[in-house]
Amino acid sequence: MSNLELGYLSFPVLLVMIFLRAPIGLAMMICGMGGLYLAMDGPNMVLAKLKSETYSTFSSYSLTIIPMFLLMGQFASLSGLSSSLFKAAESWLGHRKGGVAMAVIGACAGFGAICGSSLATAATMSRVALPELRRYGYEGGFATATLAAGGTLGILIPPSFILVIYAILTEQNIAKLFLAAFVPGILAAIGYIITISIYVRLRPGSAGTREPVPYAQRFRDLVDVWPVLLVFSVVVGGIYLGWFTPTEGAAVGAAGTGLIALLKGNLNWQVLKSSFIATATSTAMIFFIVLGAGFYNSFLALSQVPQELSNWVIGQGFSPWTVLTLILIFYLIFGCLMDSLSMIMLTIPIFFPVISVLDFGMSAEQLAIWFGILVLIVVEVGLITPPVGMNLFIINSLAVETKISQTYKAVMWFVASDIIRVIILVLFPAITLFLLPG
Repeated sequence: MSNLELGYLSFPVLLVMIFLRAPIGLAMMICGMGGLYLAMDGPNMVLAKLKSETYSTFSSYSLTIIPMFLLMGQFASLSGLSSSLFKAAESWLGHRKGGVAMAVIGACAGFGAICGSSLATAATMSRVALPELRRYGYEGGFATATLAAGGTLGILIPPSFILVIYAILTEQNIAKLFLAAFVPGILAAIGYIITISIYVRLRPGSAGTREPVPYAQRFRDLVDVWPVLLVFSVVVGGIYLGWFTPTEGAAVGAAGTGLIALLKGNLNWQVLKSSFIATATSTAMIFFIVLGAGFYNSFLALSQVPQELSNWVIGQGFSPWTVLTLILIFYLIFGCLMDSLSMIMLTIPIFFPVISVLDFGMSAEQLAIWFGILVLIVVEVGLITPPVGMNLFIINSLAVETKISQTYKAVMWFVASDIIRVIILVLFPAITLFLLPG
């Protein structure tokens, strides 16, 4: 059997392992090591790769940004900023039809700017906002779907560790990717708010109402969220202006949110210890997936599957837009079955070479950044798409009285909003790229 045939055979083997509930990192490592063993007729390459790949992965300076952003999210959850954000958003939006749900989206967008994790954003904001949604009579499925959708803003609005992984895999500038994600992130929040407005008008009994808050109180609540603006401005602005590298910016953000938590009286030794343990656990999980992907991608490179796939696509004469559409549809389908990080690690080494050789009328750097944002959005849709949307299960574990089927029905409205946004960003790449320096 040729190396190319081994490469093609590895895909169904990998999918079977994943569907049998094997950890995605372990599945990719086994396929990669097994493929290298068969391709090289012995264990020498596998043993050499086991030493070199492990060292190069865990000693990578670029990857140190991930635990820093995860620690930043932990401190942000402890500092009480989620409560301040929701209170401010509720003061300004709560009196409107569906206003408390709109406030959830606004608060999630703000929290995502200092968290970078979708699951953390969804879980943290649920604890804050779910009691208020119940208090004002919001339909169970609508409330949980809103929180699940709002949570996806955590990985779209920079900083985002998924974008960091994409930048490392494709050798792109992290600061430029963060900048390009900003406008699509804002569009996502606006799209969700419009979706809520439509939903509550078509289903008047799905949401209650509350009295308007005096303007004096609104401005006082707004003042309480200044730490979020400060941390976001320092981290993202500092990276973009060249004051520090992305890794240094993540460290500054972690230190800043930790200081805020300390000043608010929410940080003691036990909480600090728990934050470090949670960060270490999440980092270990991510790094193991990265390591497994490294082995599998090495095997794919040896088998020439990505190169052959690129040549086949070019030979078929498909238009670039057709190829892009098929790739995005693939992400939407498999996003229902796999988590976002696994999807990125597994598919980018295969799809990125295909996209890179196609002519979309832009530079190679612009194409890589635009494609990265599109992939991030469709992967984000997978977080709220039944049957395996991770955010849906996180929220429903906190709202056990709401049937998951009710959440499934309501969340499809937000999925529709996401699909419309993807179409807009595909048709008008300038929306994503116009903030990038010339």
